[in-house]
Amino acid sequence: MLRINVPSDTASQLNFSTFEGFQLPIPPNGIDAEINNDLILQFEDEGEAIAYADELEDFSYQLSDKTGSRYLAINIIIMAIRNDEFIQDYSR
Repeated sequence: MLRINVPSDTASQLNFSTFEGFQLPIPPNGIDAEINNDLILQFEDEGEAIAYADELEDFSYQLSDKTGSRYLAINIIIMAIRNDEFIQDYSR
């Protein structure tokens, strides 16, 4: 199981609660919250995480407001996935 942490101290202040409010696609193995309310994305493996990041990227292209909190949150999630050390090792 691969767990990717998305910190809540980002510009969009994305956390477990706001993720649900944005009605974004949920990762295949779900989401969880840390004690500090950071968002934890759960995946079976790196391939599944990359596919989810690609899905979010496609989803973001469909949004008309490219400056809103929802769009910003999507990009923060994508960056958290792509910057994860296991994802980077997998992609090499």
